[in-house]
Amino acid sequence: MRKFILLTALTASLFANDIIIKNSANSVEKTVSKIQNIVTKKGFTVFAIVDHQAGANKVRMQLPPSKEIIFGNPKMGTPLLQENMQAGLDLPIRILVYQDKDLKSKIAYRDGEWLVSEHNLSNRKLLNKMNFTLDNITTEAGRKQ
Repeated sequence: MRKFILLTALTASLFANDIIIKNSANSVEKTVSKIQNIVTKKGFTVFAIVDHQAGANKVRMQLPPSKEIIFGNPKMGTPLLQENMQAGLDLPIRILVYQDKDLKSKIAYRDGEWLVSEHNLSNRKLLNKMNFTLDNITTEAGRKQ
Protein backbone atom coordinates (compact mmCIF):
# COMPACT_ATOMS: atom_id res chain seq x y z
CA MET A 1 0.00 0.00 0.00
CA ARG A 2 2.84 2.40 0.82
CA LYS A 3 4.35 1.80 -2.62
CA PHE A 4 1.02 2.67 -4.22
CA ILE A 5 0.73 5.93 -2.25
CA LEU A 6 4.34 6.85 -3.04
CA LEU A 7 3.83 6.09 -6.73
CA THR A 8 0.61 8.13 -6.81
CA ALA A 9 2.29 11.11 -5.13
CA LEU A 10 5.26 10.91 -7.48
CA THR A 11 3.02 10.75 -10.55
CA ALA A 12 0.98 13.73 -9.37
CA SER A 13 4.12 15.80 -8.80
CA LEU A 14 5.45 14.95 -12.25
CA PHE A 15 2.31 16.24 -13.91
CA ALA A 16 1.81 19.27 -11.67
CA ASN A 17 2.48 22.50 -13.50
CA ASP A 18 2.98 25.66 -11.52
CA ILE A 19 3.66 27.75 -14.62
CA ILE A 20 0.77 29.12 -16.62
CA ILE A 21 1.52 29.69 -20.31
CA LYS A 22 -0.74 31.66 -22.62
CA ASN A 23 -0.54 32.62 -26.26
CA SER A 24 -0.19 36.24 -27.29
CA ALA A 25 -1.49 37.55 -30.59
CA ASN A 26 1.17 40.28 -30.43
CA SER A 27 4.95 40.40 -30.72
CA VAL A 28 7.05 39.99 -27.59
CA GLU A 29 7.81 43.72 -27.60
CA LYS A 30 4.14 44.72 -28.00
CA THR A 31 2.99 42.24 -25.35
CA VAL A 32 5.50 43.55 -22.81
CA SER A 33 4.48 47.12 -23.61
CA LYS A 34 0.83 46.21 -23.08
CA ILE A 35 1.61 44.50 -19.76
CA GLN A 36 3.57 47.55 -18.63
CA ASN A 37 0.66 49.87 -19.51
CA ILE A 38 -1.95 47.63 -17.88
CA VAL A 39 -0.08 47.16 -14.59
CA THR A 40 0.78 50.83 -14.35
CA LYS A 41 -2.90 51.77 -14.82
CA LYS A 42 -3.81 49.26 -12.09
CA GLY A 43 -1.45 51.00 -9.64
CA PHE A 44 1.44 48.54 -9.75
CA THR A 45 5.05 49.68 -9.92
CA VAL A 46 7.20 48.31 -12.75
CA PHE A 47 10.61 47.69 -11.20
CA ALA A 48 12.43 46.32 -14.23
CA ILE A 49 12.18 44.83 -17.66
CA VAL A 50 14.88 42.24 -18.27
CA ASP A 51 15.78 41.68 -21.91
CA HIS A 52 17.17 38.14 -22.00
CA GLN A 53 17.88 38.31 -25.74
CA ALA A 54 19.98 41.46 -25.30
CA GLY A 55 21.93 39.77 -22.51
CA ALA A 56 22.66 36.78 -24.71
CA ASN A 57 23.77 39.09 -27.52
CA LYS A 58 26.30 40.75 -25.19
CA VAL A 59 28.11 37.44 -24.82
CA ARG A 60 27.74 36.58 -28.51
CA MET A 61 25.06 33.98 -27.93
CA GLN A 62 21.61 33.83 -29.43
CA LEU A 63 18.15 33.70 -27.96
CA PRO A 64 14.80 34.44 -29.51
CA PRO A 65 13.03 37.57 -28.23
CA SER A 66 12.48 37.13 -24.49
CA LYS A 67 11.65 39.76 -21.89
CA GLU A 68 10.68 39.52 -18.26
CA ILE A 69 8.66 42.27 -16.64
CA ILE A 70 8.99 42.57 -12.86
CA PHE A 71 6.31 44.51 -11.02
CA GLY A 72 4.49 44.69 -7.73
CA ASN A 73 2.22 46.47 -5.33
CA PRO A 74 3.08 46.77 -1.63
CA LYS A 75 -0.62 46.32 -0.74
CA MET A 76 -0.43 42.79 -2.13
CA GLY A 77 3.17 41.85 -1.44
CA THR A 78 3.67 43.17 2.08
CA PRO A 79 1.09 40.91 3.78
CA LEU A 80 2.68 37.89 2.11
CA LEU A 81 6.14 38.98 3.25
CA GLN A 82 4.81 39.57 6.78
CA GLU A 83 3.60 35.98 6.77
CA ASN A 84 6.87 34.56 5.43
CA MET A 85 9.79 36.81 4.55
CA GLN A 86 11.22 34.12 2.25
CA ALA A 87 8.34 34.80 -0.15
CA GLY A 88 10.51 37.78 -1.11
CA LEU A 89 12.56 35.35 -3.18
CA ASP A 90 9.57 35.12 -5.54
CA LEU A 91 8.17 38.61 -5.16
CA PRO A 92 7.75 41.02 -6.83
CA ILE A 93 5.72 39.33 -9.53
CA ARG A 94 7.40 38.31 -12.78
CA ILE A 95 5.86 37.68 -16.17
CA LEU A 96 8.02 36.22 -18.93
CA VAL A 97 7.14 36.99 -22.55
CA TYR A 98 9.06 35.02 -25.15
CA GLN A 99 9.02 33.73 -28.68
CA ASP A 100 8.80 29.94 -28.92
CA LYS A 101 10.39 27.65 -31.50
CA ASP A 102 7.33 28.11 -33.77
CA LEU A 103 7.84 31.92 -33.68
CA LYS A 104 4.71 32.39 -31.54
CA SER A 105 4.67 34.83 -28.65
CA LYS A 106 4.00 33.27 -25.25
CA ILE A 107 3.23 34.72 -21.82
CA ALA A 108 4.34 32.72 -18.78
CA TYR A 109 3.94 33.27 -15.05
CA ARG A 110 3.77 31.24 -11.86
CA ASP A 111 0.41 30.20 -10.49
CA GLY A 112 -0.27 31.68 -7.05
CA GLU A 113 -0.86 28.16 -5.73
CA TRP A 114 2.86 27.56 -6.19
CA LEU A 115 3.62 30.57 -3.99
CA VAL A 116 1.24 29.18 -1.34
CA SER A 117 2.85 25.77 -1.25
CA GLU A 118 6.45 26.93 -1.69
CA HIS A 119 6.28 29.45 1.16
CA ASN A 120 3.52 27.92 3.29
CA LEU A 121 1.26 30.97 2.99
CA SER A 122 -2.30 31.05 4.29
CA ASN A 123 -3.70 34.36 2.98
CA ARG A 124 -5.98 32.63 0.44
CA LYS A 125 -8.10 35.72 -0.21
CA LEU A 126 -5.06 37.75 -1.26
CA LEU A 127 -3.58 34.91 -3.33
CA ASN A 128 -6.90 34.37 -5.12
CA LYS A 129 -6.96 38.09 -5.91
CA MET A 130 -3.37 37.84 -7.21
CA ASN A 131 -4.28 34.90 -9.47
CA PHE A 132 -7.38 36.70 -10.75
CA THR A 133 -5.37 39.87 -11.45
CA LEU A 134 -2.55 38.01 -13.23
CA ASP A 135 -5.07 36.12 -15.35
CA ASN A 136 -6.75 39.37 -16.38
CA ILE A 137 -3.48 41.20 -17.09
CA THR A 138 -2.06 38.41 -19.24
CA THR A 139 -5.32 37.76 -21.10
CA GLU A 140 -5.69 41.44 -21.97
CA ALA A 141 -2.03 41.78 -22.96
CA GLY A 142 -2.28 38.76 -25.27
CA ARG A 143 -5.23 40.09 -27.25
CA LYS A 144 -4.58 41.51 -30.71
CA GLN A 145 -4.74 45.27 -30.65
